[in-house]
Formats: sequence, structure tokens, C-alpha cells
Amino acid sequence: MRSMLNLQNLHATVGEGDEAKPIINGLSLEVPAGEIHAIMGPNGAGKSTLSYVLTGREGYEVTEGSATLEGEDLLSMEPEERAAKGLFLSFQYPIEIPGVPVMTFVRTAMNAQRKLRGEDEISAPEFIKKAREVGAALNIDAEMLKRPLNVGFSGGEKKRLEIFQMMMLEPRFAILDETDSGLDIDALKTVADGVNVLRRSDRGMLVITHYQRLLDYIRPDRVHVLAKGRIVASGGPDLALRLEKEGYDGVLGEPA
Repeated sequence: MRSMLNLQNLHATVGEGDEAKPIINGLSLEVPAGEIHAIMGPNGAGKSTLSYVLTGREGYEVTEGSATLEGEDLLSMEPEERAAKGLFLSFQYPIEIPGVPVMTFVRTAMNAQRKLRGEDEISAPEFIKKAREVGAALNIDAEMLKRPLNVGFSGGEKKRLEIFQMMMLEPRFAILDETDSGLDIDALKTVADGVNVLRRSDRGMLVITHYQRLLDYIRPDRVHVLAKGRIVASGGPDLALRLEKEGYDGVLGEPA
């Protein structure tokens, strides 16, 4: 089974100069094509930092190690190049963009990625047809898609919209950074349904979460525990259940 995401001895800091703080400390991880891996860990473990490092967020610097997507060096690419290669990040706290309708934002993003890949732009009729189909699957009505991006949206609406964007863009590899944060059970199921629809043999996903409850609906192939910036335990879905019962101290045998 070929590797989608491969991280080897990754080290990363946040901040600049003397203020730079090590967050990722020798993290190694491999996610094969067709698999969903979950990363769990206590606050401050480096979970969100990992997602920012992989997508190229400013202010985060890799100081050692490697990160490849389908064999290509992610760290040598600009953020927009990583997106064009098929890397997608669903934010824990989606941003608001006043004055920019959801449909305009998503179509612009799709066409920007297509241009970088040397593909033709998606036509308006094709885009609208796809948006309606995806919106219906996620219980997103047409009026919501006309509103400014995330402005005045509830937490659940913002998260559904993140999954809408993911389904429209059809990434090669998706990272979900605590997408379940603040969701009620109905919104949680909707988000999970969207993720499960995208599960394919040629796509990989990394689900970052604090809680087992999301993994009741998105059954991961592997679960990894992140503590102090590195993977300290790995296992099957049962590992998440153990964490729920015993906590991190119980599973790891010492405070994380």
C-alpha cells in the first residue's frame, strides 16, 4: 500500500529568533492511501501546530526532518502549491470573510487550484450543479451559500461549511483539525457523513481530535497519541476508547 503522507523525525518551532519555541519534537508518521488516521493528545501536545506546519502557515518553521505527500517534498512548496497538490485543512476556528459570498469563495479556490495544476476552470453550470448536490448532502440550503463566508454562522454551520468546501475541492489528503469542537450531535453526524463519503482508496485523511465521540462516526484505521510534540503511542480504534476511559496518564503510564 503506497504512502500518502510520510513524516520522518519532524521538528518545528513557532515564533522567530530568540522567541522561537520548539513544539514538534521528532515526530514520525506514515498514512497510507485509503486510510484515515486519528491523532489525539492533551492540550499543548502540538496537534494544531502539526496541521499548520504541514499546510505552510506563516510563523511555523521546520528545523529538522522531512514531510512528503505522495513522495513530493511538502516543505519546499508554498502554501498555495500544497493546496494545488491536494492538501486540505479544515480549521478548528474557521475564519469569517465579510463581503465574499460562500459560492464566490469556493469557486475562486477551486479555479485557483485548477490553474496551478494547468487545468481548465470549472464552468458556472458545472459548479452550481455540484454545489447543489454537495449542499443537499450536508443539509446546507441555497440561501446559506449566498451569505458572506462564515459571517453570522453558528459553530455547527461553520463546520458544515468546512466539509462542504472539502467535498467541493476533493483533496488528495485532508487534515481535520478538531472539526468536532463545539458541535451538537446532529452537526457531528453531518460532518462525519461528509468525511465518510470522501473515504476512498486513493485518498488519505488525518483527523485531529480531543474526543472519542467523533471516532464513533468516523472509524479510523489507526489512532496515534501525540504528547510533547511526538507520537508516543499508536494502535487501532480501541486505543481511542482506552483514552476515553483511562485518560492520557492511564494509557501512557505517566503524565503527558
